[in-house]
Amino acid sequence: MLGEVSSARIAALWSRRQILTLLVTRDLKVKYADSVLGYFWSVLEPMLMAAVYWTVFTQIFSRSVGREPYLLFLVTGIFPWYWANGVLHQAVKALNRDSRLVRSTNLPREIWVFRTVASLGVEFVLTIPVIAAIALAYHNEVSINLGFLLLVPLAVLIETILLVGVGLILAPVAVVFPDIERVMRAATRFLFYASPVLYGVQDVPHAFRNIYIINPLAGIFDLYRSVFFSEQFAGWTATMVAALNSCLVFAIGAAVFAGLERRILKEI
Repeated sequence: MLGEVSSARIAALWSRRQILTLLVTRDLKVKYADSVLGYFWSVLEPMLMAAVYWTVFTQIFSRSVGREPYLLFLVTGIFPWYWANGVLHQAVKALNRDSRLVRSTNLPREIWVFRTVASLGVEFVLTIPVIAAIALAYHNEVSINLGFLLLVPLAVLIETILLVGVGLILAPVAVVFPDIERVMRAATRFLFYASPVLYGVQDVPHAFRNIYIINPLAGIFDLYRSVFFSEQFAGWTATMVAALNSCLVFAIGAAVFAGLERRILKEI
């Protein structure tokens, strides 16, 4: 019975994929409609963040983690982090933000979570040329590993599954427990330092690494970064753990969303 319900919800979402595309397109147009720089804001903010950390850890303080060129090392972690961070902050508002449409339309309610993940995911994909440009600037210091380059879509897929799962948990829980938004502000700060953004998985002491890679972002970011820093690759175990845990989070998210859907419609 549960499998039939899940299959029906997946089929309903798939049949509305064109509406999802329209919602994502609308989000991006509205976001940049009154902005002079438009799309470049999605690049500028993480780049400024990378510039600050590069300055602090290369010009002011010495560091023992990461690899050179450190700016490239940073952006390969910060750009995918911004996607994850954006979803964590916006998923808690995904249902409340469009409460009237959530109540009045016959669209699968999960579509509002998929919309959030997809909109921010498009912004992330559009930052990939910036990473490529930085790599080109350091072409004498780095080499591209074509094997890992071909696996970038896999990393994007795993991160998408993870973020949709997290969104399916946060969106309904935030309706029932509004304080979750404040909790997420603190949680994302912790998660930033608990993920390999400023450092690599290989920089984590061996004694803690098996526990550390339980965080799916560890294996995901490691896979992105290995395109330019293949010597930093932590191994396929981290990737497999990331994939399995992301699928687990997705399954939990689908169950939580389905279980709270009726209550959500009463609360919003």
